[in-house]
Amino acid sequence: MSEEPTSDVLAAVTRRSATAGPAFVPAARIAGRTYEGEPHDVPNPATGETLARVGWADVGEVDAAVAAARAAAAEWGATPPRTRAVALRGIAQTLRDNTDALAELISAESGKRLAEATGEVGFSAQYFDWFADATTQPRGEHYVNAARRFIVQRKPVGVVAAVSPWNFPLSIPARKVAPALGAGCPVVQKASELTPLTSVAFTELAEPHLPEGLLGVLVGDGEKLTTALIDHRDVAAVTFTGSTRVGAAVAERAMRTMTRVTMELGGKAPFVVCADADLDVALEALLVAKFRNNGASCIAANNVFIHESVYDEFVGRLRTRVGEITVADPADSASGLGPLLRPEHAERMDTLLALAEADGCSVTVGRYGPSHGWYAAPAVVEVRRDTAVWDEEIFGPICAVRPFASEDHVVAEVRSWRIGLGGYVMSADAEHAAALASRLDVGIVGINNGAPNTPEVPFGGIGYSGLGREGGIAGLLEFTEEQTLSFAR
Repeated sequence: MSEEPTSDVLAAVTRRSATAGPAFVPAARIAGRTYEGEPHDVPNPATGETLARVGWADVGEVDAAVAAARAAAAEWGATPPRTRAVALRGIAQTLRDNTDALAELISAESGKRLAEATGEVGFSAQYFDWFADATTQPRGEHYVNAARRFIVQRKPVGVVAAVSPWNFPLSIPARKVAPALGAGCPVVQKASELTPLTSVAFTELAEPHLPEGLLGVLVGDGEKLTTALIDHRDVAAVTFTGSTRVGAAVAERAMRTMTRVTMELGGKAPFVVCADADLDVALEALLVAKFRNNGASCIAANNVFIHESVYDEFVGRLRTRVGEITVADPADSASGLGPLLRPEHAERMDTLLALAEADGCSVTVGRYGPSHGWYAAPAVVEVRRDTAVWDEEIFGPICAVRPFASEDHVVAEVRSWRIGLGGYVMSADAEHAAALASRLDVGIVGINNGAPNTPEVPFGGIGYSGLGREGGIAGLLEFTEEQTLSFAR
């Protein structure tokens, strides 16, 4: 790992002196040039203090970024796949070389535990390595009949707008940018205004490996910039991660100009502990699936169904383990849970717990965190009737559990949601687990594990959880158009 970060943002934010005051980060980075914009504070959720000030871009910067991307599109699309692969591998290595500084930045602006932030850097690098390999694999198809010979080839779709959320400020952009670049497309990123610093640093680190203008980033008002990108005549595709409500609006607007969309939207991940589950395995998987990233994951275990025959034992053990979680500064190696991003997120957890208690649920609350910063205590809620903590996507460290007697009833309830991004099935019988998982309308299911995603496999949702797939070969093909050539014989 490099001794000094090779990004101005990393150097300014993570290496500044205590007396220097918050660093300023420009609103946009386009073709190696920066645009300052109107400054806004980016707080550190562990302390509530200002971490940095970042400019906000305007519509003029959207035009500049798309123009730069379009200018680079033809040459990059014609670049041999192996050459594109070299660039992707170079980005992967640069991310690894800056692991410590990137992890520190991710943790500081998102509240993610430092150990998890370090893992996110490595995971992001894996996307670039894997798509470098995938880029070089032949994609053509050939067909022959009595009268014709056909070749089906894939062409880059064009300029891609990548809109990312705050909760994984490096790995979600990586999951979008790597396949788009690999497919031969330039990318304009719309960073989350809540965690913008990592996206700007990532762009700085990637730029030396790419032609000028191929990768840009904008920070600013989410609705304003996203709308401008969708409406831009030279944006051919939008890849969006965010809430179902906003995603539906994005997709509707994109259809006005027939701009293709890939949508990774909200989840309400069911976690099913079957009667034959190994409870040790199930408990460890649940702790990962529920409390990873402080509970702020679209595939976080949201609704925990526990078979009635093992319910009391499992919940008792769960309460004990949750009570042992240390809530502390994310940079503290002893921390098992860091702060939530903003005070309103922590306040929402308090509201959900109060509503659950008012609705007659049993609530067990774990340790509280420091008095400064925006911390929420982990909790277990035993749900015996309808309540908000069961009906909504929690996106925080509350574990809602309910007993069940029939797997058919679990399947029927999950299908009724029409929300299916991630899910989990715990059973000692692999065939039984696979059969149950296959009945769930869920895009990716962890069987006896709490971390089902990897760059090699498709990731995306069913129903209101999205359209298309990221990751895997499917994620690469999202950024291509098929063209059929028909030859007379």
